[in-house]
Amino acid sequence: MNKAIICRKEGMTQIFTAEGKVIPVTVLQAGPCPVIQIKTVEKDGYSALKLGFGETTEKALTKPELGQFKKAGVKPCKVLKEFRLDDLSSYTVGAEVKADVFAAGDRVDAHGVSKGHGYSGVIKRWNQHRLKETHGVGPVHREPGSMGANSSPSRVFKNKHLAGQYGCDNVTVQNLEIVRVDVERNCILVKGSVPGPDGSIVTINDTVK
Repeated sequence: MNKAIICRKEGMTQIFTAEGKVIPVTVLQAGPCPVIQIKTVEKDGYSALKLGFGETTEKALTKPELGQFKKAGVKPCKVLKEFRLDDLSSYTVGAEVKADVFAAGDRVDAHGVSKGHGYSGVIKRWNQHRLKETHGVGPVHREPGSMGANSSPSRVFKNKHLAGQYGCDNVTVQNLEIVRVDVERNCILVKGSVPGPDGSIVTINDTVK
């Protein structure tokens, strides 16, 4: 992994190729991400690049958090992420990583937190079928169904599909294609969908595949 950046998901749209084909794309506001720290094996035990994204006020941070930004000589950032890149020689503390670190045609992995759906029933959560909407069935038509045998084993087996909360999970979508990079607006257009709601934080890096 040689390249990575922090982005904000702006939403989805579509663009047209020269042949007239429609490509669904996700618009990502990519950076600018100031380099906060370059970790080394000698000092920290491992090598990594720490990037920031999104400005915030000094009042919103604690003194230890604020100290690392003052040491790097950059404005306080709302989001901090570490990336274990193979080569850190081209990065310097205080410099900015922008959208032009990627180019059209690159393949990337996108990491984000999926949309939260709260407490949901088995039909929405597990795509189960409902019972017939007729007399003699019910009074509940959207119940999960049988819990299993009675006297033996006298319990519900693990992993049975029941109602509950779902979403808000760390999700990675691999091997996405970058269709276009807008350097002036610091935007990256990725083909297909990216995990998370609009306005959420997404990180992209070189695909591992």
